[in-house]
Amino acid sequence: MKRFISIFILINILLVFTALPLLAYEEETSENDETIALIESLKASSESTNSPEVHSAHIIAIDRNTERILYEKDAFKKTPMASTTKILTSIIAIESCKLSDTVHISGKAAHTNGSTLGITTNSDMQMEDLLYGLMLRSGNDCAVAIAEHIGGSLEGFSSIMNNKAKEIGLINSHFVTPHGLDETAHYTTAYELAMLTNYALKNETFRKIVSTKEIVICNRNKTYP
Repeated sequence: MKRFISIFILINILLVFTALPLLAYEEETSENDETIALIESLKASSESTNSPEVHSAHIIAIDRNTERILYEKDAFKKTPMASTTKILTSIIAIESCKLSDTVHISGKAAHTNGSTLGITTNSDMQMEDLLYGLMLRSGNDCAVAIAEHIGGSLEGFSSIMNNKAKEIGLINSHFVTPHGLDETAHYTTAYELAMLTNYALKNETFRKIVSTKEIVICNRNKTYP
């Protein structure tokens, strides 16, 4: 039961912002038969006569072991996913790099808008520190630094993200940025975000990072609270 509650709380928290007005994305008017069949099958498995009172626009609760849907509300509708994008950025970095890898910070990364860790141009940081900045501070600057280090550019990393999404089985998701700042073609569904999160939580390093409550990140030039 704790596992059920945990995944429900996690996805509900991650998706609560989708109830707010975000960049509109025009859904595709047609989907292939395989996708339609999958969605209808999954919806049928989630039917319940005791639906909870909820206010978020897109919600899903799953059994992490069986991936059976316990409850869903518009969980198969494509929607912008903002900073939950960083789940995929993080797991790609963890699987592709050593935590001790040195990442050089570009001006583009250091001057990224939105929530940031505050990294500085031409500094060097360990991948591990950037991952904590990414997931604990929702650092958009950390996301860009990681993307440039792995993909060579944001466009290169976007291709890696979409390949990884396909590998995981996300058929109704598309990634343009490593941080989730609004882009028209950047979207997922609550169901596929749950699948991505479940995949990431199977990784010990990812679990350690996202369960950390407080950490001091240091480099030669600055200490990040």
